[in-house]
Amino acid sequence: MTLPVAVIGAGPYGLSTAAHLKARGVPTRVFGSPMAAWREQMPAGMLLKSTPVASNIDAPQPGHTLLDHCLDVGERRYESDWDVIPVETFAGYGLWFQQRLVPHLEQVRVKSVERRPGGGGFELKLDSGEQFAARAVVVATGLSGLARVPAELAAAVPDGPAPGGPFSHSSHHRDLSGFAGRDVVVVGAGQSALESAVLLAEAGAASVRVVARRRGAVRFGAAPDGQSPLKPDTPFGRAWSLYAFSYHADGFRRLPPRLREYLVRRVLGPLGAWWLRERFVGRVEVTEGKRIVRARAAEGRAVLTLADAAGEETELTADHVIAATGYRVDLTALDFLGDSVRARLATGAGGPRLGAGYHSSVRGLFFTGLPAAASYGPVMRFVCGTEYASPRLARAVAAL
Repeated sequence: MTLPVAVIGAGPYGLSTAAHLKARGVPTRVFGSPMAAWREQMPAGMLLKSTPVASNIDAPQPGHTLLDHCLDVGERRYESDWDVIPVETFAGYGLWFQQRLVPHLEQVRVKSVERRPGGGGFELKLDSGEQFAARAVVVATGLSGLARVPAELAAAVPDGPAPGGPFSHSSHHRDLSGFAGRDVVVVGAGQSALESAVLLAEAGAASVRVVARRRGAVRFGAAPDGQSPLKPDTPFGRAWSLYAFSYHADGFRRLPPRLREYLVRRVLGPLGAWWLRERFVGRVEVTEGKRIVRARAAEGRAVLTLADAAGEETELTADHVIAATGYRVDLTALDFLGDSVRARLATGAGGPRLGAGYHSSVRGLFFTGLPAAASYGPVMRFVCGTEYASPRLARAVAAL
């Protein structure tokens, strides 16, 4: 009897990997809610920073790009670098992709993954009560459980940030209309922070302020016609470094761990999209060059103590503070990985240490998407990374 491969996660990376495994004739079971993060954690009205060419979920056969989806369902065509994609369109594209290429998706949660006695594969338990064996497991859980909240904010709410309290994370909010008439502070300087601030202002918030640690942190990228034609084209823009990260990601894992960790954090780091500047300027207040040293709740409001480079402190009060501070790989958040797996899982540079084909130190256990960025670089933080990762991972799994 040939044991199946289990793919845990049904976002772009999980769906792409499953499609490639299916095309190779590898028996596969896929678990998760399709495109959950895109449907449930992104605010309504959000627009993707990525261009259409960088927003395709890789498939083993032609006919499954974002443009193919738009043509099939009769939606507006997104194909130019000037086209900006609504999150609802991209989520719909992911569901369309899943229905055509991964129709056997099982919308149940994997509760645990343990090594089988003798080391021959894995034993999985589902929340449906089923238990089964798999010869390999692919972890493609995306952003689930990886929301990063600065320690100073987390310390202010012992039960954790929540949408109904004075402090929250941007992933908590699908609908921002509830902040109409309220004073809101957004912490961060990346696309998520800047776009959330704009959406809050447009939803009728009384005031919106962005707080960023570095002076000059609030910046916006160049429009498509403002990039140098003398540099190589990539899904992220024209640059030699981006070309290397996009098309030679295997070489990234050979860099020293501290350098890899630094590059994953800084390359393609905080920067607003070019099309957001006009909506931002004049509608959102900005406080830069000040870090949060303390946070507390007082009479239902949030109070931040900020310090500048000289250590001088000021207080900032708001009805609510949203940490739009992104996501960070935390293997403890992958609580379905059992002790027998964790004990043998090598880590480094802020994530699992992966070899060729996205294989971890545990035989038969693979990681893709954000957890793979520590080994394969910043391209793994973006949908277009499926083009590099999925065929290589599927080939490695098939060869087991």
